[in-house]
Amino acid sequence: MWVRSAAIRPVGPEARVSSEILDEVEAFFGEEEEHTEARLTDTFKAFENAQPHLSAHIEARLSRTGDDMAMALGYFLSLAVWMAFDRAHGSQLERVEPMGLDSVEQALALDEELRSQDPTDGIESDDVVAMEQPDAIQFLQEHIDAALELNAADANVDAVHRVYRLLLVEVLALSYAVRRSVDDHEIQA
Repeated sequence: MWVRSAAIRPVGPEARVSSEILDEVEAFFGEEEEHTEARLTDTFKAFENAQPHLSAHIEARLSRTGDDMAMALGYFLSLAVWMAFDRAHGSQLERVEPMGLDSVEQALALDEELRSQDPTDGIESDDVVAMEQPDAIQFLQEHIDAALELNAADANVDAVHRVYRLLLVEVLALSYAVRRSVDDHEIQA
């Protein structure tokens, strides 16, 4: 289903990340808590190597959050999202280039602007992204909700919202970076 007046390009079904893959990633980071820090560090190095522009963009934005909880949550979730895409798509996942990243940022900003002009629409930009990557967005929302609930007294909701928006950009950028296989092209012909 596509939403009218959306500025966000559709994501092909071949680019979707399943809940099973996200569960695997969550289990990988959650296993043996004493190794979690090392796994996060190793995963971040792999992320930097595989997606240098995207990882630099995320790191720069997260370092400006001004909130330790939001920054830690953002690092964990951005790594989990990348790892899920990497596991799901492997060699089909191309590098996100600066121009592609900028176009996703602009499309999301335009979509947010369009939605703010129609208060009767009732659909937010993250709802549009969720239509394209339902399992990934549900994963993000569940973790963000849990973090906000756990840190209710100290949570900087604005910082967490900025992190969530950054993660939406990551999900879309990685979705568009999934190369369609030859078989997908033949099916469309």
